[in-house]
Amino acid sequence: MRTFVLNILHIPKILRTFASFFKKRYMQIGFDNDKYIRIQSEHIKERIQNFGNKLYLELGGKLFDDFHASRVLPGFMPDSKLRMLHELRDMIEIVIVISAVDIEKNKVRQDLGITYDMDVLRLRDAFIDRGFFVGSVVITHYNGQKSAESYRAKLERLGIKTYFHYLIEGYPHNVDFIASDEGFGKDEYVETSRPLVVVTAPGPGSGKMAVCLSQLYNERAHGNIAGYAKFETFPVWNLPLKHPVNIAYEAATADLNDVNSIDPFHLEAYGKTAINYNRDIEIFPVLNALFESIYGANPYKSPTDMGVNMVGFCISDDAVCCEASKQEIIRRYYTALNSLASGSGNDAEVNKIAMLFKQVGINSAYRKSTVAAKERKEQSLGNASAAIELADGTIITSEASDLLGSSAALLVNAAKYLAGIEHSVKLFSQDIIEPIQQTKIERLHSRNPRLHTDEVLIALSVLSLHDENCRRALAALPLLNGCQAHSTVMVPEEDRKIFNKLGIGLTCDPARNKHRQ
Repeated sequence: MRTFVLNILHIPKILRTFASFFKKRYMQIGFDNDKYIRIQSEHIKERIQNFGNKLYLELGGKLFDDFHASRVLPGFMPDSKLRMLHELRDMIEIVIVISAVDIEKNKVRQDLGITYDMDVLRLRDAFIDRGFFVGSVVITHYNGQKSAESYRAKLERLGIKTYFHYLIEGYPHNVDFIASDEGFGKDEYVETSRPLVVVTAPGPGSGKMAVCLSQLYNERAHGNIAGYAKFETFPVWNLPLKHPVNIAYEAATADLNDVNSIDPFHLEAYGKTAINYNRDIEIFPVLNALFESIYGANPYKSPTDMGVNMVGFCISDDAVCCEASKQEIIRRYYTALNSLASGSGNDAEVNKIAMLFKQVGINSAYRKSTVAAKERKEQSLGNASAAIELADGTIITSEASDLLGSSAALLVNAAKYLAGIEHSVKLFSQDIIEPIQQTKIERLHSRNPRLHTDEVLIALSVLSLHDENCRRALAALPLLNGCQAHSTVMVPEEDRKIFNKLGIGLTCDPARNKHRQ
């Protein structure tokens, strides 16, 4: 196949055709994304009709960039939930929730590096750009915080309707007080105009469920009928408890100490096994009492009943999803190790994921790129090394040099292989890289002269104007999506972001490069 590639890939259009063929040939798909969008939207429509054409839908997890779901369910697009909701956009009103406590603490989204209050505006703009109607913002846990009042004033100056929902003493267990005029009745009633109200937030702990329940109470006080449902992807309720997809969810939430469990309420009511997680199961008796206070009777017999998750019905190849989930568990293990080494993690998180290894019958050596990177390190006498497993099973390795860090070298080596360029061919010479290094050291005062992945890609882009090999290497980058890579040292943040944008599952040993990568 390599000879064939070398003969034809000088034409960009043919290269794109080959890339498409390569992905279809080698990338294994385990999830039917089109089916998911179709049946999930239909299921939500049914739930709306069940509650008199008004439903408050609590949205759990990430909406725009659900990379965890796309990793464990190959074929699931990171924005699948958004695409599904887009099918219902004419009936949707979005309410964004932020906690006054998070405003006061300037809480930051670690994946984006911005505060929650800034992310509310980012989310709002992103929704509007995609054709959604964003009705309002609700500030929860309000208890007179001046920062929350200032933030509300800021939003209202921007023309954004903003409401306060108050901190309720004894929430969620003091049911009689919560479902009273001094509890939910004290909250400002959020005026909505569409059948489906999607309640979302920048992150966990914002108070989404409380907003939904408060609205149910106040809708009833206004003489309206409304319902509640929860839209959360994991754990997948109709997969076995120890299925790798569900185990991967436990690994992803090891810092929260979530535990997947059989829903005892569902088993008692229907005689069927359904999977949920400990917090939803533990809180259900409280929610049951709240629903009875608001409705007079609870429309749901179990916490699983409250969900509208149809993911489990859209798995098209279970073996593919099992394999991807095992890779994700290992990835989460190394992430926890890196956090521990950086001082932001703890032993309990690492130990929990190590125990999950046993439940799916793997260890870190199960990851081929990890083994290959360590072998390359030994061969290079301890030099920082990296490896990637391509979609066709080929392993590509690299090590740090005077010019390139091991991560940058890995991208170059992999791109050359995928584009059919011989390994001996140099995409850029030393006299091209040295001026960039000089600028880094003398002008930008960097201590590391080696080029990072973003700098290498920029250099390739500039050279591609006049060099066919560079054009071919750049065009091959999409073929790295879904591949698994490992580094023997923790990579700089800029490299990590590039791997993430390319869709590469990266893991790193919890070691710092004493020579600086």
